[in-house]
Amino acid sequence: MRTGVRLAVDPGTVRIGVARSDPRGVLATPLTVVRRGKGDLDALASLATAEEAMEILVGLPRSLSGRDGQAAVSARQFAADLAARVAPLPVRLFDERFTTSTAHEALRASGHDSRARRQTVDAAAAAVLLEAALEAERRTGDAPGQLVELGTAR
Repeated sequence: MRTGVRLAVDPGTVRIGVARSDPRGVLATPLTVVRRGKGDLDALASLATAEEAMEILVGLPRSLSGRDGQAAVSARQFAADLAARVAPLPVRLFDERFTTSTAHEALRASGHDSRARRQTVDAAAAAVLLEAALEAERRTGDAPGQLVELGTAR
């Protein structure tokens, strides 16, 4: 298992949830929510610097069949833009199916009402994404997801 803080981002149309791992890559915790729009890439780059991140994982919302829909195309473009902004820091795409619904369930089970969940679900979904990526790395020994190459949105 590689050591170093990882950030995970769950880019939505309105908000971007952000989570971080501990330096050993064991725990994933919600960090913050960044408002989507002008300056969001700068805010994420600042977070990556402040947290001394070794890489950023971006959620890739594929369909249940594993195909890319419009949301996945948008996430790929977002990841490419982020990779250009934070280079040479690696950015990876990681399948995020079910992260938001899993986060909603966990927050509901812990007693958060629907209004409170709206404020935290994006960061919680990023933490679910990061937990899955860390588990995949523990299982395989390989860096999780697909590395985003600069200049490609695929």
